[in-house]
Amino acid sequence: MRHVKFWRRTDGGYFCPGAPGAWRCAPARERPSPIPSPSCVSAPRSSRTRPLSMGRCRMGQDDRLAFERLQGRLQRRGASANRLAAEYPAHLVAFDLLRLAGTDTTGWTYRRRRAALEALFAEHRLTAPWALCPSTTDPDTVREWLGTWTAVGLEGVISKRLEGVYEPSVRGWHKHKVRVTEDAVVGAYTGPAAGTLLLGRYDTAGRLRYVGRSTPLPQASGRSVARFLTSAGDQRPWAGWSFSAGWGSRESLHVTLVTPELVVEVGVDVARDGAGRWRHPARWHRMRPELSPADTPLRAGAETLGWPGS
Repeated sequence: MRHVKFWRRTDGGYFCPGAPGAWRCAPARERPSPIPSPSCVSAPRSSRTRPLSMGRCRMGQDDRLAFERLQGRLQRRGASANRLAAEYPAHLVAFDLLRLAGTDTTGWTYRRRRAALEALFAEHRLTAPWALCPSTTDPDTVREWLGTWTAVGLEGVISKRLEGVYEPSVRGWHKHKVRVTEDAVVGAYTGPAAGTLLLGRYDTAGRLRYVGRSTPLPQASGRSVARFLTSAGDQRPWAGWSFSAGWGSRESLHVTLVTPELVVEVGVDVARDGAGRWRHPARWHRMRPELSPADTPLRAGAETLGWPGS
């Protein structure tokens, strides 16, 4: 793996300097938007010009990365932004360098850009809230990261060829996410034949708590699942709830509530929101009709968690 460099993938938005006093944020699949300086960190200045680096802004809470706190800060301005900046400080984890002292470095190999980025950190003695993203070519170190750091929200690793140049809008990086399989109870579905599943787990008080939704099921799987689902009738644990159509979306899903008795197995990554729910849709694996809801894990910390849409 000596020709490939790996670095840790933290959960957050992509940032690079924009106009003076502001940064530009580019979360996945969104257009960059200007962010006022109280919501980010100050960029170092060289003697001639501001360097242009790429990084992911991260924020922690209760020993885990807290992406929803970061998103909350990005929506604030003025005094509110200053207050949240003090209450929930963010770190910018830099992993690439695209311009330095007036020189466009995108034509440099990643090996050279990484060396320049490390030199920039050393020259300016950058410390928190700036952080240099750890990187390695050692496969044993990669395995250690994947086995240890996921507990605090590390999603996985990203790899890039050391001799590769920076190519905008080209998939020159490879992402490896840590995924595990989980069992959950179907509490509702969307579409005419179980297009996607809304999943839950029971808490210690016997209430079904929402944990996330699945990716769209293949048509054959959806039809098979639908045969195991029955209308909620009088058993409506999620009656009156609203479910967001997506992360940060104000649109609500149209769902059909069902009796919560079917257990399914799904694949999830380590990204969680502040309430412990899966932040990304779970990948469909299979039905588990041989299990009962009592066989699924209890919802951790459910006594203090909010309901969807609350």
